[in-house]
Amino acid sequence: MASPVKTRLLELVQELGKLAQKHGAWVRLHYVYPYPSVDDIMPLMAQGLVLPYLDVPLQHSHPDVLKRMKRPASGEKNLERIQRWREICPEIVIRTTFIAGFPGETEEEFQHLLDFLREAQIDRAGCFAYSDVNGAAANDLPGQLPQAVREERRARFMAVAEEVSIAKLQRRVGATMQVLVDKAPALGRKGGVGRSYADAPEIDGTVQSAAAREDQQDDEGGRVHQGPYRGRAGPRPGGATHVMLQKSERVALVLSCFQYLKFLKINGYKRYKLCFK
Repeated sequence: MASPVKTRLLELVQELGKLAQKHGAWVRLHYVYPYPSVDDIMPLMAQGLVLPYLDVPLQHSHPDVLKRMKRPASGEKNLERIQRWREICPEIVIRTTFIAGFPGETEEEFQHLLDFLREAQIDRAGCFAYSDVNGAAANDLPGQLPQAVREERRARFMAVAEEVSIAKLQRRVGATMQVLVDKAPALGRKGGVGRSYADAPEIDGTVQSAAAREDQQDDEGGRVHQGPYRGRAGPRPGGATHVMLQKSERVALVLSCFQYLKFLKINGYKRYKLCFK
């Protein structure tokens, strides 16, 4: 008979990790509030028991705004904690969301948020322009900002978030990562779609593989030959393979698998491709 598990974050994550290890599964933590208990699970990520990926809703960085939001942590402590998390688990990917234009937010407080985003080097950052919610106490706070100001601040935030993301992805060039295959038409002969540990389903990027054709040419005009999947099946959905990150463009990574590294230009947001030679 299974032993009971205490309803505390550390014990729950430990047991989930142990269960997943038996089946080679991934455990990804989403929407974990930044309470002190989060610090305890960093060693588990460093050990590989769960994915080094944390979705934690920080909402803002300025202590006064967080106080008006009634959030559980201050901006200064969050920055220090993120730095400690990375010391324990350098591979950790942090996803979070923020609110721009919260009632009473000054330009100085918003600039504090942008500075925090740059210093904290958030891997995956989203932002919402503040809007009223039925029954929320924030609806009655003084200093309601015009909708145009809220949207303008959100746009400025996302510009900085993209700037940080580009730099973070560029630093991954040359690394080899495991990819979980989600789709593989024709048993992988026609490429496929997958995700690395840094990519949560539906909200982050994808790894798109495309087997090269015999008649394709590389950037120097040379022939690009069919890769390891010729005449046999490649990775199947639910399986895993390893890729090497070759180049990044904007918020995209260009990947290559097994034998040959080749750069493909990519249009769109957070898209990845594989090419074989």
